Amino acid sequence: MKNFLVLIIAVISCNALKAQTVSLFNGKDLEGWEVFGTEKWYVEDGLLICESGPDAGYGYLGTEREYKNFILDLDFKQEADGNSGVFIRSSVEGTTVSGWQVEVAPPGKFTGGVYESYGRQWLKKPKLEKDAALKFGDWNHMTIKVDGKQITSWLNGTEMVSFKDRIIGKGEGSILLQIHDGGGINVKWKNIELTPLD
Repeated sequence: MKNFLVLIIAVISCNALKAQTVSLFNGKDLEGWEVFGTEKWYVEDGLLICESGPDAGYGYLGTEREYKNFILDLDFKQEADGNSGVFIRSSVEGTTVSGWQVEVAPPGKFTGGVYESYGRQWLKKPKLEKDAALKFGDWNHMTIKVDGKQITSWLNGTEMVSFKDRIIGKGEGSILLQIHDGGGINVKWKNIELTPLD
């Protein structure tokens, strides 16, 4: 009987956690998001796509809501140049971003590392051998956990970086997807889901 009750409690707890998970992308349009810059963000065949525009500048797609502590899961596929990223606790003025980026980039460019734009730059790069986890030109699954001052990233099940930073711990803001400047960039996204930890 005791084991049965433990099982019931575990199932209820699991269902409660699932109930908290929300989809940030509805597969139809950009509802819940805001575009920054002139680069292209659109939905096609249920996928969120970012492409370089005529200005070949930086561009961002940010959630209208702010998120502090969470687990973010998403899938991305890099076509052509895949230099992009996922910002956490961040804000944008024009196309100037303030916050922290979990890198999404071509091979050898530290996908999964954490970079502070217009600040301290690279805070943590994954070891070079971990780059083997990246499937360039195919779908990749990324998980980002942000809890207080601790940030951890995984790529296709491989932990890329994990560290604590007091400045990140004080950060506030939205989740942003980035398109890098330079032109020729195309990245597809899907299954963008967030589980709050608060």
